[in-house]
Amino acid sequence: MNFIFTSDALSPGGHYSQAVKAGGFTFVSGMLPGPGVATDGPDNFERQVRATLQHCTRVLAAAGCSLTDVAQCTAYIVGIGNWPHFNRIYAEVFGEHRPARAVVPVPELHHGFLVEVQMTAFTGA
Repeated sequence: MNFIFTSDALSPGGHYSQAVKAGGFTFVSGMLPGPGVATDGPDNFERQVRATLQHCTRVLAAAGCSLTDVAQCTAYIVGIGNWPHFNRIYAEVFGEHRPARAVVPVPELHHGFLVEVQMTAFTGA
């Protein structure tokens, strides 16, 4: 098992790694937008989603992989009304790559954020 950490992404806020490589996979922990991302305003949700996906991308890079290696993604979003906005941004970021995915509406997330994303990437046998 290889524990991944990069200073280019949000540092863990608890007792966990940003990601773990094991058995040909990289498991990216749930990522929040992090400090410095505004939590109000008309484009609040979009800023948070983009920041969160950027953290995931940087952690994947530290593990030697990229978004095109992602096999599965789970997104937790506050407010079912944000689902179409999440889907639009997610499709833009992932492009033609379409990993398995679950979007889970939740009543709230830590620090008042509106999105949290975790991913599993296939990094080879």
